[in-house]
Amino acid sequence: MTLFYRALQGLSMLAMAGMVTACAQHVPAISESEPVLELVREDIELRSDELYADYFPAMTIEPAPAILLLGGSEGGLGEGARRDAMALRDEGYHVLQVSYYRGPGQNENLEMVPLETFDRALDWLKQREEVRADKIGIYGTSKGAEAALIVASRHPEIEAIVAVVPSSVSWQGINWAFDGRPPESSWSLGGAPYPALPYGEWDAELGLYSLYANGLAARDDHPEAVIAVEKTDAPMLLICGFMDTLWPSCEMSQQIKARANEAGNKDVSILMYAKAGHFAGGMPGDAPDVDEASEYGGTTQANYDSQVKSWPRILDFLDEAL
Repeated sequence: MTLFYRALQGLSMLAMAGMVTACAQHVPAISESEPVLELVREDIELRSDELYADYFPAMTIEPAPAILLLGGSEGGLGEGARRDAMALRDEGYHVLQVSYYRGPGQNENLEMVPLETFDRALDWLKQREEVRADKIGIYGTSKGAEAALIVASRHPEIEAIVAVVPSSVSWQGINWAFDGRPPESSWSLGGAPYPALPYGEWDAELGLYSLYANGLAARDDHPEAVIAVEKTDAPMLLICGFMDTLWPSCEMSQQIKARANEAGNKDVSILMYAKAGHFAGGMPGDAPDVDEASEYGGTTQANYDSQVKSWPRILDFLDEAL
């Protein structure tokens, strides 16, 4: 789609040049007082109890594909996800960045987040006249990738899935108070807890990673918590870092691909980066001044390099799928 969008921009410029020449030959010059028509699409802030989101429409004349974009456990409308959203908007996609917790009036803990939040977001996108309702993709990072895969399993109309450092299962949630209370499920549906895989045993050496790695070892004992990716035939692009120290994103990416392939969906690709960590994907920011250890694995340079390599692959994937 973006290749078409860029070509359209080029053709539009040529067409405009021809029109200006023709007008100069046959039509009196337009006075400064006469209005000039231009395409204006303003960003929209959605601030209701039902949907807390930012909408970034592309400057397209014809209806264009849209992307539902979900950030990670930082919650709210994070800056990293916003950077991805605006970059995708500049490629010709209408983008809806959704806050699913930690926004005003939303849960402060990543627990019992209603999956209906994403249903409403999709419905809102489909009703926009500038959006092609038959060409909607979903893009999520970390916990947002977990959510994206669950949403896609519930909405077969989604046409493309980008999941950065994803999860193959629905996990217990995060109780940020760390007050000893067992966390509830990350997600809810119809007010009831969505099936969740319990955390595993804590290992002081591995830290947070141990909860997920040890929990994942019991995955076969909790089939209800495994995300039913077989319910979507949308193409998937999965991105992970082997040095991820938050959770085993590459192992879970392989599980996602295997389950989808077994169900007949062969259009699943994984971009694995050997030296990158949990920040392996997304729109690249500024190159690091110093190469140093990065939070949640890898180094700042390795994570930056993987972003630089994966971002054009994301755009190519969306071009082909949407």
